[in-house]
Amino acid sequence: MTYLRSDSLASGSQGIVHMLYQEHHAWLRAWINKKLGCPFGAADLAQDTFVNVLLKSELPALQEPRAYLSRIAHGLMVDHVRRRDLERAYLEALAHIAPAETGSPEARALMLELLMRLDAMLDGLPAKVRTAFLLAQLEGLGYAEIAARLGVTTRTVGTYMATAMLQCMALCQD
Repeated sequence: MTYLRSDSLASGSQGIVHMLYQEHHAWLRAWINKKLGCPFGAADLAQDTFVNVLLKSELPALQEPRAYLSRIAHGLMVDHVRRRDLERAYLEALAHIAPAETGSPEARALMLELLMRLDAMLDGLPAKVRTAFLLAQLEGLGYAEIAARLGVTTRTVGTYMATAMLQCMALCQD
């Protein structure tokens, strides 16, 4: 069945999403559960997928609704797994710090949220820009050393760093 969204009728688009939900929710939840191995997480991500569809300003004509839904769900799963892995690494790092130095639960939650935003920002950078930035920040390499590793000029490394720093500034202003 082809699902078409009529932009002139908002209720029509909700009806289409409702039909998609009725016809594909159980399948999507099972598909996500098979990937995650967690029925509760699968239920949450299936719901998030349909919320995502519902919030779209324009729904494309869908010849293959399951492919469309699974593509959205896959992106949400990737975000979920990244967040879980980052949170696990953060909690492991906190375990090695004296409790008095870890801050309040609110401060830890804010730090975790900042880490998530930083991770998303880094993920949005082109590979060489991200690599140059991380080599400078984590390994303390200078532009000449980074240029040698990446096979680019020091001027190019400067451009990469400027790009990364602009993204960091944008992150801080959000």
